[in-house]
Amino acid sequence: MSTTMTAQPSAVESVVTGDVPDPQVPERARRRTYTAKYKSDILAQYEACDRVAKGALLRREGLYTSLISAWRDQRDAGALQALGRPAGAPPASAGQKEAARLRKEIERLRSELATARKVIEIQGKLSALLDQLATDSGTKPEQ
Repeated sequence: MSTTMTAQPSAVESVVTGDVPDPQVPERARRRTYTAKYKSDILAQYEACDRVAKGALLRREGLYTSLISAWRDQRDAGALQALGRPAGAPPASAGQKEAARLRKEIERLRSELATARKVIEIQGKLSALLDQLATDSGTKPEQ
């Protein structure tokens, strides 16, 4: 009586022991991105914690203290910029004003071109009609 040992566990053994690898592995690793809301929420939670809870928060979220420092700097810089900026839309630059003026002029010229093309088309039809009337009146005898 001989028993054979396999290097790979059977499918039943894998399911029972929970050793089944996740088949959904991404082809390429992607850099994580964070929304501004997420950053501000994490900063608020981090600053409200004691030292032990801060470490637990970072481990749970998979973050590093360097990210927290960078996010603090971003928050502080953004707050200073927001206070120094006037309310409302920023004024248009000279280039933007010129581009808007040129767009308006292009639209006006396109409209004039469309009108001129219609006039030329109507003049062509009128000329053809007058030629037809002239040839028809010259061939018919008068009564």
